[in-house]
Amino acid sequence: MGAIITLTTDFGLTDAYVAAMKGVILSINPEAKLIDICHTIKPQNIPQAAFVLGAAYQFFPQKTIHVVVVDPGVGTKRRAIILRTPSADFVAPDNGVLSYVIQQSSAKPMEDSINRQRELPPEVEAVAITKPQFWRSPVSPTFHGRDIFAPVAARLSLGFPPTDFGETIPSVMVLPLPQPYRAPDGSLVGHILHIDSFGNLITNIKTANLPQTNQTVTIEVGNQHISGLSRTYGEGEELLALIGSSGYLEVSLKGGNACAFLNAGVGDEVRIR
Repeated sequence: MGAIITLTTDFGLTDAYVAAMKGVILSINPEAKLIDICHTIKPQNIPQAAFVLGAAYQFFPQKTIHVVVVDPGVGTKRRAIILRTPSADFVAPDNGVLSYVIQQSSAKPMEDSINRQRELPPEVEAVAITKPQFWRSPVSPTFHGRDIFAPVAARLSLGFPPTDFGETIPSVMVLPLPQPYRAPDGSLVGHILHIDSFGNLITNIKTANLPQTNQTVTIEVGNQHISGLSRTYGEGEELLALIGSSGYLEVSLKGGNACAFLNAGVGDEVRIR
């Protein structure tokens, strides 16, 4: 069966880890189609992995299987899970790395809070991976990507139902995902979610959050002010703001790196007036 299986990890590209996972998958299902989403997630950076996966998975065909291994808790009591949504299956540690997937699969926005368990909407199913007969043996306590996640994903691609791998669970761990809000002065306050490889600052502000009029908005980030929105990265003078391909407001530096120019970081405030 030529099912699509994607891989997202923080393993980098100079070691054997990614290849080992692919070898395990292909040993079980030689017809699987393996797609790399990203292997250069910063080490142990769960929020970055969650954002990158959330920005990519929705463009794959229905029933794609997405494996995510950004797992600083590997070998501990943290759960390994399968998440089945109407559009795709996900195999990952239960550490918040599926937060954007869960948010996008639920009609109810997630609240900004500390890491916590979130009850799943009715259309989403989660299973704790607990049955070792489906794992490689012996299991390395430092490489569950190869020994648990890869063989489970391969068997999912052969049509095994999620409940074959363990018991259904009602909730999973989510990260705090801050929502834009209105300040007392009427300005819209958002935050930087992600910084891409070009240094563009991707915020949590979407088109729907912006004023639905033709009035010009001012975007404030750090001590810089940007007047109005550009349509492309080639417009504007130096710093510019636009709605990027992911649907979020971005701050970019024409011909440069906005992150370095502004000395900005994930979580920094962006304000729109």
